[in-house]
Amino acid sequence: MARLAQTPGLTDEQRSILETVREFVNKEIIPHAQRLEHADEYPADILDGMKEMGLFGLTIAEEHGGLGESLLTYALVVEELSRGWMSISGIVNTHFIVAYLISQHGSAEQRARLLPKMAIGEVRGAFSMSEPECGSDVSAIKSKAVRDGDRFVINGQKMWLTNGAYSSVVATLVRTETGADSVYGNMSTFLLEKEPGFGETAPGLTIPGKIDKMGYKGVETTEMVLDGVTVDDSAVLGGVDQVGRGFYQMMDGIEVGRVNVAARACGISIRAFELAVGYAQQRRTFGQPLAKHQAIAFKLAEMGTKIEAAHALMVNAARLKDAGQRNDVEAGMAKLLASEYCAEVVQEAFRIHGGYGYSKEYEIERLMREAPFLLIGEGTSEIQKTIISRGLLRHYKL
Repeated sequence: MARLAQTPGLTDEQRSILETVREFVNKEIIPHAQRLEHADEYPADILDGMKEMGLFGLTIAEEHGGLGESLLTYALVVEELSRGWMSISGIVNTHFIVAYLISQHGSAEQRARLLPKMAIGEVRGAFSMSEPECGSDVSAIKSKAVRDGDRFVINGQKMWLTNGAYSSVVATLVRTETGADSVYGNMSTFLLEKEPGFGETAPGLTIPGKIDKMGYKGVETTEMVLDGVTVDDSAVLGGVDQVGRGFYQMMDGIEVGRVNVAARACGISIRAFELAVGYAQQRRTFGQPLAKHQAIAFKLAEMGTKIEAAHALMVNAARLKDAGQRNDVEAGMAKLLASEYCAEVVQEAFRIHGGYGYSKEYEIERLMREAPFLLIGEGTSEIQKTIISRGLLRHYKL
């Protein structure tokens, strides 16, 4: 049977990985996602299976114990995982971004020490920029690292950490007054290492309880309180010479993160379409299946077209990054279109289900609560439009 969102030009290895992940999703995620999500239960057994498959090291270089796969492969894996349950893809997303940051910007010591453990999932990563009064406006970050002899003392409060509790290393962007002319040159990224769990997980570093959310359950989202956290120069991403480079490092990570969000949106959209088209062929009204009614058939046509368009943009953005090119505009476009279309596709699937869509017995109810997160995660749609327009104006400058 033909599937939506086919990707031409894949290697046999990529196809094999995706088939394995798809089988895992069908057998180990979809049958359990509803129960786990409604209970807000951490999917420990699913994660154990992902570790056995090597998914935590998917993009980490083989020299560090990973599979050495591309961003495209990772994005397609995320699409499959999100088709099963978006929270699962969230668990690997921040881990992937931190592994990417260490691979691209870390010191030789940081790469050798952290990446092999990250590849097998022994060490998991979290990613922290947002604060209680700071989201898309990164320049408003207040958390600060102050030099004290040969060490830094960090104070502040961070918000919206996915994997905040169960991670062991948190890539954290804070202010470091370097005297640069731009506020962005006065920021640095620190790799803050801690014990997994809640409470004070390292001296001065506290992870309070989970933030209760409308959707995106199972995976924990937390705050992080930094009260006199003391680290030496080796905690700076890339080493002490990279003090003041944190904003630019993080933006590089965000570009791959936006491809991930686009992939998540595609995965949810595909699942919503599967549910809608299945229901439309089984449910009968006025003597025939719903799918035979032109109004419903047209909805399905529009949903399928939106999924294909979003998938194509996501694949293009991933391939550009894999080719070593800047993809800020393309990643923004992919994230914008895929997240907006996801919200529309899920709502149409919800409407096709009628009253049953409002019941927690049906998957579409969960998707209706998950899709809105993608409109704000990794930058709102309005931020994406700002990034896209600025990039286009640079390119077409008179």
